[in-house]
Amino acid sequence: MLTRDQAAAAVTAAVAERDAIQANLLELDSSFGKQLLAGAELTGDTKRRWDASAGTLTTLWQVYSAYSAVVDQAADAATRHLGPRELAVLTTLLTGRSVQLASGPAPLAGRDLADSGREDLTLATAVARMRGAFATVTEVVAAAEQVWTEVAGRLDAAGAELARVTSLAATLGDEALTSDLAAVQSKLARLRDTLNSDPLALWLGRSGPRRSEQGTAVDTSGADRLQQEIAAAAARVDELVRLRDDARQRIAGVTAAAATARSAREDAVAAWRQAAAKIAAGALPPEPVGLADLSAPLAGLDPLLASGRLTRLASELDLLDRELATATAAFKEAERAVVAAMANRDELRGLLGAYKAKAARLGGAEDPGLAERYDQARDLLWTAPCDLAAAAAAVAAYQRAVLGGQPR
Repeated sequence: MLTRDQAAAAVTAAVAERDAIQANLLELDSSFGKQLLAGAELTGDTKRRWDASAGTLTTLWQVYSAYSAVVDQAADAATRHLGPRELAVLTTLLTGRSVQLASGPAPLAGRDLADSGREDLTLATAVARMRGAFATVTEVVAAAEQVWTEVAGRLDAAGAELARVTSLAATLGDEALTSDLAAVQSKLARLRDTLNSDPLALWLGRSGPRRSEQGTAVDTSGADRLQQEIAAAAARVDELVRLRDDARQRIAGVTAAAATARSAREDAVAAWRQAAAKIAAGALPPEPVGLADLSAPLAGLDPLLASGRLTRLASELDLLDRELATATAAFKEAERAVVAAMANRDELRGLLGAYKAKAARLGGAEDPGLAERYDQARDLLWTAPCDLAAAAAAVAAYQRAVLGGQPR
């Protein structure tokens, strides 16, 4: 029999232990893993293990209730006068088979003749039994929770990216791409279903050969492969979208370039025709040729874009860019050459006038030879069309004659 001091210490320890057990059981009962398993429509290995664990958890609470009632009795008894009789009762509560469980009779085939369907345990035995049951249940609950924690985030990220990519792909009109994304969506749905209904199918255990290559206890390979597939699809879709968006800008650019080329040709032809009326043909470049008819290639760009033939579209745009840039540069160069010829005529006119004034200052205004050379040069420069080569030679001859008459 326990002494008063021993009984008081034992009751204090029993109450503290009971309170700790109660706190842990309540935490288990409200844990995410337990709520997840209790509220889901489970299948496979998870259903089998949780059905067993749920039964164990029910028994655990039954044992706890009977155990806690004995601890309460002991704590209540310890507050009263502890005479020999009371100490004997308290000793029985704390060390004897005081925890009574109505476990029900065993199946008839294996039942003992004297089986009453009741089991009596000591507090220590009840704690040991609860400890074993708690470990069994928490192993299942913790495994399911860890699987959910490690896989759900991956699937959520994959789902968000897949939704983004699918929305973009729908604007491309690429049936093959849409079909590929639908297949990936099916894989995601299957993984989500596994996570929700049979999460322990993804549990590899904390040790042993089933652990993943990364050394984790959760099989994330399916989610990881799915993320890789979605990343590859996203890269493909983003590239096609970029090509499509650039194509729209480039179609507008090519259309504007065609207008620029036509305008450059019109300017060059107008300048050439104006110059041809004033300058002899030998001093001018050939008349600018016509611009190739680009209406068909330009009209074919939008259908290529609409049908999603982006690679062909890019090639057509590159070709048109090069042809239009070359044509525009040639027309502008032709216009510059014509303008230069006109400027050369005007420069010769100015030079002729300047040397006529110089001749007058030198007293050669009445010189018939100079006058003849001047008239010849002037006639060439003011005759349309002007022979620039002959006019330049006549101006040079007049210049030499004027300079030759200067006093030395």
